[in-house]
Amino acid sequence: MDAHNRAFAFFGGVPARLIYDNLKAVVDTVFTGKERQFNRRFLTLANHYLFEPVACTPASGWEKGQVENQVGNVREWLFTPLARFASFADLNDWLAIRCKELAQRSHPTQSLRTIAACFAEEQPHLRPITACFDGYVEHMMRVSSTCLVRVDRNRYSVPAGVAGQAVSVRTTADQVRVVAHGEVIAAHPRVFGRDQLICDPWHYLTVLEKKPGALRNGAPFVAWDLPRPIQIVRERIVKQPKGDRAFVELLMLAGEAGLDALTVACELALEGDVVNAPIVNCHRYDYLLGAANVH
Repeated sequence: MDAHNRAFAFFGGVPARLIYDNLKAVVDTVFTGKERQFNRRFLTLANHYLFEPVACTPASGWEKGQVENQVGNVREWLFTPLARFASFADLNDWLAIRCKELAQRSHPTQSLRTIAACFAEEQPHLRPITACFDGYVEHMMRVSSTCLVRVDRNRYSVPAGVAGQAVSVRTTADQVRVVAHGEVIAAHPRVFGRDQLICDPWHYLTVLEKKPGALRNGAPFVAWDLPRPIQIVRERIVKQPKGDRAFVELLMLAGEAGLDALTVACELALEGDVVNAPIVNCHRYDYLLGAANVH
C-alpha cells in the first residue's frame, strides 16, 4: 500500500488499470481462468484510487509485455553494486532520484525517444490524486499491564490509562499508531528487527506519580532525551530531599502546559543559580502568564 502511494505520487496521477502478477499481498486465491479473490484491504485501496486491478494468468509471461525483462534490468541498474542506507526513508529518496535519472535513457520500444519524453505524453491521461490512501493494517489487541502492545516481535508503549484495555493497532510501512475510542493515543516510528522496546516516557507519567523512584532506573526513563536545561535541573533536584517526587510533579505540570514552558523555566532557574521545584514552578507560571498576556 505504501508502494502504491509513493508510485502514484511519483507519477503524478493514477492509471485506470493496473496489472498484477498474483502476489500474496494482492491476491488471496487464484481460481480457474481470470477469476481471483483479491485481498480485502487491497480492494479498499483500489476503490479509494478508482483503478481496476487485473491479475495475470500464472506462468504466462507474454501477458506482461516488457515487464519481465525490465525487472531484471532495473535490478541491475539500481542494485549493482548493492547499495546500503541508514533507513528506508533514505532508500526511497535515493530511488526517486535514480528513477528520474533512468528516465533519460532510451525508451525500450521507441529507441529514438527517452522514457521521460514518452511518459510526458501519457501523464495527462492519469486520474488526479484527490487524497492519499491511509494504508494501514489493523489488529485489535489488549494492552499489557506494562502499557505495551506487541507488533512484529517488537513492543511499543501506550498511555498508562489504557493498560489492560482493547485497542486498535494500525501498522503502516513506517509507523505504528494505537487508537482507542476513535482517537490516536500513541504513535511511534515503526522499527524493524526483533525484541526491541520503543517507549515514550510521557506515557508513564501517571505511573511516576505513584512511584517516583522509577524515574531513576525505570526502562522508559533511562535514555529519556529531555532538553538540556531540564536534564541539568533534574540532576540537581533529585539530589535534594524528596527530589524524585518534586521533579515528577514538575513533569506532570509540563504534561499539562507543554514542554516549552518547563524548558524556559529551567533556563531561568539556572541563570538565577537557585534550583528547586518551587522556583522552577514560579518561573513556569510567569512564562505562561506572559504568553497569555501576549495572546
